Amino acid sequence: MSATATAVFLAVVGARFLVPLLIPRYPLPAIVAALVLDGIDQTVFQTFGYDPPGYQGYDKAMDVYYLAIAYLSTLRNWTSRPAVRVARFLYFYRLVGVVAFELTDWRPLLLIFPNTFEYFFIAYEVYRLFWNPARVAMRSWVITAAAIWIFVKLPQEWWIHIAQLDFTDTVAEVPWFGPAVVAGLLLLGAVYWFVVRPRQPERDWSWHVAADPLPVEATTAAGRSRWVATHSRLWSTGTLEKVTLIGLLWVIYSQVLPGTSASPVQLLCGTTVFVVVNAAISIGVARTGRGTEFMLPAFALRVLFNAGLVWLAGWLLTDFRPAAALFFVLLLSLLTLFDDRYRPIYEMRFAGSLARPADRAGA
Repeated sequence: MSATATAVFLAVVGARFLVPLLIPRYPLPAIVAALVLDGIDQTVFQTFGYDPPGYQGYDKAMDVYYLAIAYLSTLRNWTSRPAVRVARFLYFYRLVGVVAFELTDWRPLLLIFPNTFEYFFIAYEVYRLFWNPARVAMRSWVITAAAIWIFVKLPQEWWIHIAQLDFTDTVAEVPWFGPAVVAGLLLLGAVYWFVVRPRQPERDWSWHVAADPLPVEATTAAGRSRWVATHSRLWSTGTLEKVTLIGLLWVIYSQVLPGTSASPVQLLCGTTVFVVVNAAISIGVARTGRGTEFMLPAFALRVLFNAGLVWLAGWLLTDFRPAAALFFVLLLSLLTLFDDRYRPIYEMRFAGSLARPADRAGA
């Protein structure tokens, strides 16, 4: 591989890992950028005469990575509790499907478990540009998710994973396909402009792509720590969700990382121990009131702690893969840090919302 191809490869892969870190602060542009990178990465490699071996597996792994950050950012940013609930179902439904596909290699599973979450996330953030999502009822969010599922994702998943067609090749081989796509896009634009736009409500605010401000009591580490110390419990649905999230992600990564020989059950059990220990440490630190405002030092400390746990596990076990262990430490540390930072914001935002309807209206 030439020096230029190496530089391009490192730049693309680095961008695929770094761009998703912007999703919590700039949800819409960051996830669109991640989506575009996902779509063009292999084209970029081929343009420079390089086809990374086994990249398809790593590509799926990077997809679930940025979607995990997108899901956790809903806990930080979204002001509509029904939208968060719909997003939670869509995200974990897809995650289970990806795990099943990685274990069986049966492609129809990707059609049965489509990635509706990603486009639902984009739809929410597009709506939030001008209107207050807190005023939207659960029924409307469910209809939105169903429309994306049926009319967007099912055809897309069939095209990619069942028919295994390539858009560029199809445009080149079928003369009428390109003009038909352009005509369809123009028709959708006309429907929006003449049918949807006149019926839209008055805008609630001027458009903005940055995430909305956090609740006042959640803007500082001290405020979040007080909430965690008072309300959080180690054995809780939040911990169960965190275990499920990171456990399923690690099963997926184990299928693409070289040298991983543990079974899915062993991986889930081992991940559960690590996640529960991290949760216990987080709650303990919150109760001492010693949390830090800054993500980078908090991440570094967590990496060092988890590296020590992994070293201890490697000392006790005979089958130890340093490269896979390092990746596990980084993934575990990053996602548990995001979860520990963002879940209290979600809980604080909606605490008592059933007793105060004005909160649900965004007042």
